[in-house]
Amino acid sequence: MVYIDDQPERYDLQALFATASSQRQAYALRYRREADQRLSLVAYKLLRHALKVEYGISEPPLFEYGAHGKPVIVGHEDIQFNLSHCREAVACVIGDRPVGIDVESLDQYDDELVRATMNEAEQRQIACSPNPAQAFMRFWTMKESLLKFTGEGISTDLHHLLDAPGHHLPAYDFHTRSYPRFVCTVCAEKGMRVGFEVYHALHDEHRRRLGN
Repeated sequence: MVYIDDQPERYDLQALFATASSQRQAYALRYRREADQRLSLVAYKLLRHALKVEYGISEPPLFEYGAHGKPVIVGHEDIQFNLSHCREAVACVIGDRPVGIDVESLDQYDDELVRATMNEAEQRQIACSPNPAQAFMRFWTMKESLLKFTGEGISTDLHHLLDAPGHHLPAYDFHTRSYPRFVCTVCAEKGMRVGFEVYHALHDEHRRRLGN
C-alpha cells in the first residue's frame, strides 16, 4: 500500500519533532533547511500511520540501515517499506515484500538533465510526449524506485539502468501515478498488488482512494 501526503507544508515543525523518536529527530536535524526537516519528519509520521493501519503497530519505529542505507524496522524486519519526499509531497510504501518508492516534483525538467540520465530511446519517448516534463519524471522515478527496491543506492550510470544485466523487467513491476505537481512511482515484485491512498494532510479526516 502507498500512502501520500500532498500538503506537507501544513505541519507545524515543532509538533512533528515532539512526536518523532530521538533517532528520527537527529536524522531530520542533519538537514539545514526547516522545509527539509519538515519533509523528513512528515515521512516518519506517514510511516507511523501506515504501520498503525496495516499492522496495528503504534510505537515509534526505530531503524537499522543496510550497506547502501536502506532502512529496516528494528523488531519488525519482516515489514518492507520505503520513504520518499519532494517539495510537494511525501510518500510511503509498505508491505510484506521488497519495495522501492520515489516521488519527484514536476518542475525539475531540463534538456541537460535528460541527456545526463536517459538513454537515446528514452530521450526520444520524452521528446515525443505531449508532456515532456511528466514523461521524463516517469522514467526518473522508475530508475530511482528500482535502485531503492534493490538497495543498491544511486548508480553512476543511469542511462541503461532499466535494461542493465540483472535488472530484468519480468522480475518486477512499476506502478506510476502522475499528479498535477508531482509524479510517484513504486517498484515492487511482479504481481504484487499496489494501492494508492492520498491524504490532504494526516490531521484532516478527508481522504480519497485513487485506485489500485
